[in-house]
Amino acid sequence: MFLNTDSKYIWLNGKFQPFDDTNIHLLSHTLHYGLGVFEGLRAYETNDGGAIFRLQEHTSRLFDAAKKINLDIPLSVKEVNQIQIDTMIKNNLKEGYIRPIIFLGHESMGLRAKDLVSVNVAIACWEWPSYMDPEAKKKGISIVRSPFKQYENPLYSNNKIIGTYVNSILALHDAIDKEADEALLLDKNGFISEGSGENIFIVKDSALYTPRTDFCLNGITRQSVIEIAGRMDIPIQEKDLTYDDLLDADEAFFSGTAVEITPITILDKKSIGNGLRGKITEKLQSKYSEIVSGQDSDYDHWLTRL
Repeated sequence: MFLNTDSKYIWLNGKFQPFDDTNIHLLSHTLHYGLGVFEGLRAYETNDGGAIFRLQEHTSRLFDAAKKINLDIPLSVKEVNQIQIDTMIKNNLKEGYIRPIIFLGHESMGLRAKDLVSVNVAIACWEWPSYMDPEAKKKGISIVRSPFKQYENPLYSNNKIIGTYVNSILALHDAIDKEADEALLLDKNGFISEGSGENIFIVKDSALYTPRTDFCLNGITRQSVIEIAGRMDIPIQEKDLTYDDLLDADEAFFSGTAVEITPITILDKKSIGNGLRGKITEKLQSKYSEIVSGQDSDYDHWLTRL
């Protein structure tokens, strides 16, 4: 997954360190108990060099999640934004994936984290050609209904908190064991929530639908798709969706920083629609590609140039 690490650097607590030599203490509190937050962003090459997609929104969400679990990030939003830019430049990357992470130190062990004095900040970035097989963007992927339910607690389902992703890992591994590409998680009420790490949309009768965010992450890419669809005069509605709604859909796709917009063509070995990428999905994919590569000036405010 990681390429050319001998010439890459990670920013940790104020300085750059060699990618392969950046370490944390074995007794770091977050390693044992999962109290920490993270983000995932992508940068894309444009005609004007590299650009990070929706940097401000991602960093704001990072700080919001940290506040919810009482982590006081020892930097400002502006500083964390700039460090992400600097890390991409330091690593000579115009395109790539960016991972900020906030974690607790090793001053003590146990659930009582009140006497921990260090809140650590690290930012890494690396080449990220494609999260899934590039052909999946055309042919679509297969998913299966997961036996694992999405968390009932909105704190866990609505924020990128480190320890809460065990559920997603188990769901994805179960899907892979069943020879599918991804998992479909339902919420406590039996409605569709999301994939293991992606939001989901369906198309029915030329209208777009996506689950409400009671028990799923309000993804930045999800928000982007909703806005893009609105500007393209594609009807869009957030509502409770059932398994049968998805099975009966004309089209379906996942959205997310890693998967971008990826069609879903098979659910539990049954075809969705005609089993091919749909026209609306393709239109949204095309527009999204134009936007992140800097080819649509109407969305230039979503890009932070390196």
